[in-house]
Amino acid sequence: MATNRVELTSHEFRKLRTRVLAESDVCLVCGYGAADAVDHAHPVSKGGAKLDPDNLAPIHGVAGCAVCLRKCNSKKGNRPLSEVVQLVTSVDWPAGP
Repeated sequence: MATNRVELTSHEFRKLRTRVLAESDVCLVCGYGAADAVDHAHPVSKGGAKLDPDNLAPIHGVAGCAVCLRKCNSKKGNRPLSEVVQLVTSVDWPAGP
């Protein structure tokens, strides 16, 4: 299914992606750092804002997470975050021991 997602290559989106990743690189799905992409927390296909910084969050992209080995963006798909099984660990790794 082809979709028209030209906003993903726009200059404005690239600036927002850079800003979001500079603020935090903790993945919204697995909670580990080194996220290399951003995703819409509320999917655009479900009415989410395309270029709203409050709707963008770090996520592990095509390369996946080096720690949990998930392909977080693929795992999330176009579902709202509330419907995604998030990784739960016994330690809050981003916060430290």
